[in-house]
Amino acid sequence: MDEHSLTVAETDVPLTLSNPKPFWSEQHPDDWWAATCTALDQLKSSNPAALAAVRAIGLSGQMHGAVILDANDKPLRPAILWNDGRAKAECDELQAALPDLPSRAGVVAMPGMTAPKLMWLRKHEPEIFARIKTVLLPKDYIRFCLTGEKVTEMSDAAGTLWLDEESRSWNFDAIAATGMDIAQLPRLAEGSDPTGHLRGELAARWDMKPTVIVAGGGGDAATGGIGVGAVSHGDGFISLGTSSQIFVASDRYRPKPQELLHSFAHAVPQHWFQMAVLLNGASCLLWAANLLGEKDIGALLQRTEAAHKAPSDVVFLPYLNGERTPHNDPYARGVFFGLGSDTSRETMVQSVLEGVGFALLDGQSRLHAAGTHCELPGVIGGGARSRYWIQLISDIMGCPLARYEGAAKGPAFGAARLGRLALDHETVEDVCQKPVIQEVIEPDMRKHADYQPRFAKFRRIYAALRDEFQPV
Repeated sequence: MDEHSLTVAETDVPLTLSNPKPFWSEQHPDDWWAATCTALDQLKSSNPAALAAVRAIGLSGQMHGAVILDANDKPLRPAILWNDGRAKAECDELQAALPDLPSRAGVVAMPGMTAPKLMWLRKHEPEIFARIKTVLLPKDYIRFCLTGEKVTEMSDAAGTLWLDEESRSWNFDAIAATGMDIAQLPRLAEGSDPTGHLRGELAARWDMKPTVIVAGGGGDAATGGIGVGAVSHGDGFISLGTSSQIFVASDRYRPKPQELLHSFAHAVPQHWFQMAVLLNGASCLLWAANLLGEKDIGALLQRTEAAHKAPSDVVFLPYLNGERTPHNDPYARGVFFGLGSDTSRETMVQSVLEGVGFALLDGQSRLHAAGTHCELPGVIGGGARSRYWIQLISDIMGCPLARYEGAAKGPAFGAARLGRLALDHETVEDVCQKPVIQEVIEPDMRKHADYQPRFAKFRRIYAALRDEFQPV
């Protein structure tokens, strides 16, 4: 990104997940580092002058993942990820040990968070637990590889359950309750702080200056907010990435754990946010396309839109990886309800798109119950490329949604902005401006009314099946 916030070059490298057991989700940190190196090698090859001109790097990444390092700073095992559901019992133990945890951590204990994962390791892999020197979050492992520094920042630390959100400092009680020691955690910084410099051998590899600084950065939700200028109170967005979120910025810490919301520190100083978190978003569409053998998702969406006449008779529960808001149920799974011999591919895909929309409406209801509203949320992430899907979500939720220029870049753009803040000490307000709105999509309130009986059925189906989802 240049000094005018224009994207100069971009690249991406695909990664895969490992699900070695039911409810498990893992990746090896070394795969992230290899992909990072490949991406920068590609940028050097395609745009060497732009890469050589870089003065600062921002970081973002999936939140909550447990990267555990040994005495030689090598990963002891694959990282346990944000959508891993194995640590439900440990969440219950942590809540019982620390009744005030939700008010301090901004959320009830959920299996995806980092702290319960460490409790699970202590119980089930004690030999590995005993060898832990350091616990890092995913993006912070990349920082360590880039700089040699062990640092995290407030927005990613927020998702561990170890951060006291209001004071923006480590919660020693929560750390001790997990069986950990403060010496095993990285130091804390703000997302807009410089946290180290690019290692000399890496600077030489990519023909970059050794003076390049690496900013604190942020978890993907927070950097999504930075990227679309959601920093002032009431600013917000909907993310249609692998997972989905409804994010609303706040001027102070406002915990609402009873609504199963996440109230976390933002990636810039003295800012916070509230968030309804859905573990399943555009990943549901990709899953459905793969299941149906559809390689061209754009063409599939065009066919689905052409066939769309009314709300689908098929109801889809999008809980392929469990759910947080509003259920806190790691065992929930996806369901197609109402299949018939006349059900077409397009009908199934429409029900998938609607199911994600219903889940977003469920999350919005919890934000509204907490007194939190956003007048015009933008939509970011890969799903933002589909105007049809955004219109469908607007109709289901009954609220206008904005389409932004460059919205699909999401958290990566916000990470670059944090690099700029760390370098030049500009104001948050000057750097974190809202992107140009391409279009405001207004809801069709007649269709909104038509969707309400389907939404009620969506809720009833989950309620009827909740006990059936439990492991036998």
